[in-house]
Amino acid sequence: MIRPRTSLLDILKKIKTCFAGFWQVADEVARNKAVGTIEAEQEELEYIFAVLVQGTFIGMPSPPVQICMDLLPLMEKDLILLLERVDTANEPLSRLFSIIQAVFRI
Repeated sequence: MIRPRTSLLDILKKIKTCFAGFWQVADEVARNKAVGTIEAEQEELEYIFAVLVQGTFIGMPSPPVQICMDLLPLMEKDLILLLERVDTANEPLSRLFSIIQAVFRI
């Protein structure tokens, strides 16, 4: 004869295992979304830095030109980002949707 207490413990263990698996999947999804959000934020900060340092080229007040020229070889990635922003400047919603797509992996 099967004792009811043993089967109840087995059921509780299965429920616990199921919840633990669900929790692990939810945690992994949240971590992936967090990484996407941080990458988008890092890209925005790099863009702001590039605009602040290389602002002389677009008419904004910026640091002395000597500092900008010294940093120019190190800012290749930032300048490429600025050129990409020029392409999407007329369509700011497309940039926003690109970030949303990257975050939610649609």
